[in-house]
Amino acid sequence: MKVIAINSSPRKNKGLTANILRPFLEGIRESKADLDLFYTKDLTINFCRSCYQCWTTTPGKCSQKDDMAILLPKFREADIWIFASPIYCDGINGSMKTVIDRLIALMKPVTELRAGRCRHPLREDVKRGKIVFVSSAAWWKMENFDPMITYFKAFCNNFDREFVGALLRPHSVALVPLRKEKVIDDINAAAQKAGNQIIKQGKISQQYLSTISQELMPQEVYIDVLNKGWETKS
Repeated sequence: MKVIAINSSPRKNKGLTANILRPFLEGIRESKADLDLFYTKDLTINFCRSCYQCWTTTPGKCSQKDDMAILLPKFREADIWIFASPIYCDGINGSMKTVIDRLIALMKPVTELRAGRCRHPLREDVKRGKIVFVSSAAWWKMENFDPMITYFKAFCNNFDREFVGALLRPHSVALVPLRKEKVIDDINAAAQKAGNQIIKQGKISQQYLSTISQELMPQEVYIDVLNKGWETKS
């Protein structure tokens, strides 16, 4: 089984999003899946120019000469797509959105009705499969992820893939002061088991997702932690 993971955190493997993605990918590797991990910070990927040459002149291939030429074949072959992004302004960050916009090269220009909605069909050489979203947010409540979940479910419908679930970490800054506590070990273990499960069973149990998103400290205490953290930097 082939897996592609895109981490758009500018802090790469040292960011708070990576604290959840890392053990998840460890579980995937342990299950002997063929995994490719990319950081958008290491790639040169330009904005989609809406020229549609990938639909007409060079079908399935973008006319721009950048690192999307590396990613598109990986997306074509992967059974599972993993998108990991921090939340800044109520959505995925810019570099992740740029990658997703450029994926239109995997579609055909014709329109079809699928489940009563107008869609573009995927090209014949693009595998159908699953999508997982991984994210961290500094804000307290899980509802801060709602726009992202809605977005990726719509994205799955457009690309004819199954949305398996999302590994979400609210009030993620709390991971730092608690990094030596048992609760962090529990979160890491749940993420690792989720990675193992997605390969072996094609799903992720709600138990693991709930453990990953569990409350780490009272909201009032967390707000104090946030404010004191900025005081030390000012």
